[in-house]
Amino acid sequence: MALALRLLSRSKQLYTGQMILHQDNVIPARSYSKDAAPKALKGDEMLKNIFLEVKNKFETALGILRTEKITIDPEDPAAVSQYAKVLKTIREKANLFSESERIKYTIQTRTQDIPDARTYLLALQEIRAKRGFSDDLGVETLMFEALDKVEKEIKKPLLRNDKKSMGLLLAEFDKINKKLGIQKEDLPKYEEQLERKIAKAQLEELKKDALEAMETQKKREEFKDEEMVDVKSLDIRNFL
Repeated sequence: MALALRLLSRSKQLYTGQMILHQDNVIPARSYSKDAAPKALKGDEMLKNIFLEVKNKFETALGILRTEKITIDPEDPAAVSQYAKVLKTIREKANLFSESERIKYTIQTRTQDIPDARTYLLALQEIRAKRGFSDDLGVETLMFEALDKVEKEIKKPLLRNDKKSMGLLLAEFDKINKKLGIQKEDLPKYEEQLERKIAKAQLEELKKDALEAMETQKKREEFKDEEMVDVKSLDIRNFL
């Protein structure tokens, strides 16, 4: 057990850090807050407020992790589901965006000044690729084909402020959704599936890090005769 204790001695940073500072949450810290944007602040005051905001979110996440049982077993659907619920609770209590909300925010900020539909779709394609999402259904290809059809019909590039022609494109998109069996009412289900996928990926990362840390510690003289513990048996709450 000494090996496990040493392994998770810094788990406060490891686990809560993932919640608050994971990937593109880091810079800018306020970008993914649901709160309204603050008035312009001078340098030191702005940095102080950002630091306090991140600190409060960190402490909120840590408080939740102290009470929730997390099993580091990405192959167990029940463990993945429970971890997804913990992440959701942290997001709600710490006022963080969900993955779908973060994607929506990214799209809005990246595309707000794009005048034409083709560049807009290319930006969506880039955002998807950078976030590591696959397009298994081939939706992007179908969307570009729809755009080609509309631009051929109107005989010019499609601008986003051309409401009539954009209506033609959106009608084509509706046909694509119908063809693929995608319904607006199912969006909450798709969002839940996405959050579960993210939860599983994070558990896989935690398991990998834990195993690597144990392997490293086991090479030390004081742990050479100690058996490695099963990662699933570790209770994070005991080390926070």
